[in-house]
Amino acid sequence: MKLSFFILFFVAVQFVFAQDPRERLYNYEVINPDHVEKPKVKGWAKTRFDEKLNRGLIAVRIEKNEAYIGWRILKKDAETVTFDLYKTVDGKKTKLSKDPIKSTTDFVDESVGSGKIILYSLEDSEGDVLAETELKAIENNVFKTIKFDGDYWPDRVAVGDLNGDGEYDFVIKQPGGRVDPGVWRKSDTTFKIEAYLSDGTFLWRKDLGWNIELGIWYSPMVVYDFDGDGKAEVALKTAPIDEDFRDAEGRVFDGPEYCSILDGMTGNEVCKVDWPARNPRFGKYNRNNRNQMGMAYLDGKTPFLLVARGTYRLMIVDAYQYKNKKLEKVWRWDGDEENPVIRSQGAHGMQTVDVDGDGRDEIALGSAVLDDNGTLLYSTGLGHPDKSFFTDIIPDRPGLEGFYAVEVWHDSLGVCIVDAKTGERIWAINKFTQHIGDGMVADIFPELPGLECMATEDSKAGRTDKYLLDAKGNIIAMNEDVPSPRDWIFWDEDLLRENIVSTPNPENSNRRFSRFKSIVKYHGKTHIDSIQGTVMMMADIYGDWREELITAVPGKLLIYTTTIPAKDKRNCLMQDPLYRSDVVHRSMGYFQSPVTSYYLGEK
Repeated sequence: MKLSFFILFFVAVQFVFAQDPRERLYNYEVINPDHVEKPKVKGWAKTRFDEKLNRGLIAVRIEKNEAYIGWRILKKDAETVTFDLYKTVDGKKTKLSKDPIKSTTDFVDESVGSGKIILYSLEDSEGDVLAETELKAIENNVFKTIKFDGDYWPDRVAVGDLNGDGEYDFVIKQPGGRVDPGVWRKSDTTFKIEAYLSDGTFLWRKDLGWNIELGIWYSPMVVYDFDGDGKAEVALKTAPIDEDFRDAEGRVFDGPEYCSILDGMTGNEVCKVDWPARNPRFGKYNRNNRNQMGMAYLDGKTPFLLVARGTYRLMIVDAYQYKNKKLEKVWRWDGDEENPVIRSQGAHGMQTVDVDGDGRDEIALGSAVLDDNGTLLYSTGLGHPDKSFFTDIIPDRPGLEGFYAVEVWHDSLGVCIVDAKTGERIWAINKFTQHIGDGMVADIFPELPGLECMATEDSKAGRTDKYLLDAKGNIIAMNEDVPSPRDWIFWDEDLLRENIVSTPNPENSNRRFSRFKSIVKYHGKTHIDSIQGTVMMMADIYGDWREELITAVPGKLLIYTTTIPAKDKRNCLMQDPLYRSDVVHRSMGYFQSPVTSYYLGEK
C-alpha cells in the first residue's frame, strides 16, 4: 500500500512539473499590448546631447625603432577628413607622414627616439592642431595604470568624463568579490565608491555604509553626464549611513533607500529621490528583488536616468531627467505581478536602444521591452534570460534583432532570435535546453554572413552542452569547439571579434588571479598573452575604433591597448548610442560585452 502510494505520488509530481509553470502560463506567445496612450517625454535638450571627446591620441613604442600612434575619428568629421602627424624633439619639428593620412586613424613611426607627437587635421589649407602627446614606452600592451588609494580589488568600474577635458576618467566600487544574493554572505565591510582622473589623480571616496550590502544587486551604479554640463555625474543606490538597519543575521529588510546623484569631481551628494520601495510583490528579499540602473535617450535628445527594481516577479522602472541639480520623474512603469506575460521576464542587465526607428530609445529588460514613454512595447513570453543582446545580427534583414539565451528550460526556444521591433520570433534552436546560462553574438567566421551566436548550458543545472549557431539559426559547432561567450573584444585589424580566454598563472595561487588572460582569434592567432587580473571592461576609450581592455589586480587598474596597425578607419565606438549605453551599464548587473546599434562584422 505504501509502495503504491509512493508510485502515485511520484507520477503526480512528474506530471505537475513536466512543464515549467511559466511555460504553462505563457505558452511563449509574443504579446504586443494595446497601448494606453501616454505622452511622449520631453527632456531639457533641444538637440541630441553628445559627450565632448578629444582625439584620444596615443603614441607608444612597440619596437626599439618604431612607435605606434592612434587617434579617434569623430562623427562630426567629414568622410574625406585627412590628418598629418609631426614629432618634435628638442624643439625640432619633423613631419612623420609623407602624405596626408586618410585611410586609417593610426600610423607606425619608424624613426628613432622619443619626443612629442602632434596631430593635425587637414580640413582646411592651414590645418588645425587637434592633439599632442608624449611618446611613451609600454610593456605587454599596458598603456596606462591607475593606482588605487589602497591595496584592494574593485567590484565594478565605470568610465566617464568627470572634469570635462574630453578624456574618460574612472569611478570604482570596492572591495570586490561579492556577486549574487543567491549565495548571500554577511557583509564583513562596506562598499566604497572612489573616483580617479584619467592621469590617476585620486579625487574622492564615499562610504556607502552598512545598509548597502555587499553584492551587485544591492548596489547599482552608473556614470554619465545626465545634465549636459560637460562633466559626468555618479548615480547610485544609497541608504542612511548614520543608522544601522541590519537584522541579527546582517540582512537589510528595512530602512530608507535612495537614488542619489553625486558630483563627479567631489563625490558630494547633489540630490536624491526615493528608490522604488520594497514590496512583497517583488518576492522574498533581494534574490528576486534585484536593483538596476540605466541610461536612455527617451526623447532622442536627453539622457534620462533609469532606476529599476525586480527581475523574477514584479518589475518596476522609474525614469528621471536630471535638470537644475534635481531629479524630475517623467514616468513609472509598474509591471503587474499578476500578468504572466511580464512576471519573471527580467534579465541580469538592461539594454537601451531605438528598436522601432522613431529616434527614441526603448528599454530591453530581458524578455519584456518598454517603449520610450514607459509602456510595455511587447513581451516575448520566453521567461528570464541569463543573457540577451539587441543589435544588427542579420545584416541583410531590415532593423535590429534580439538574441536570447534563456535560463528557463525549453523544448525548442531556449536559444532564439526575435525581431527587435515587434518581438516576433525569427528562429529558435529547436533543441531541448535546461538552463542556458551564458551567451554572446559576434562575427568570428569571415565566410558566414551576419553575427554568430554562442550559448552554453549552466553546468550547475546538470548539463554542459555548448552551441555555436550562424545568423540564420543553423548549428555550426557544439561543445569543445564552441568558444567561451563571456568576454569579446575588437583588437586586431579586421572586423572579427577576438575572444578573451584564461590561461594558467603558476605564480599566483589566489583564486581570482590564478590565471592569466589571452586575446585569441577563434581558431587562429594569439595576439597577446599573460594579461594580468580580472576583466572589468572592454571599451573604445583611446586611440582608433578598436577597444581597450581594462583589468583589475589588487591596488590598480591595468589598461591594455592594441598596437596592431589598422586597415581602415571607423568612428569612435563610444559615439554609437547602443555601444555607449552598454558601457554605462557595465558598472551594474552582470558583465556583458558591448555591441553596436549597427552591423559590425566582415560580411
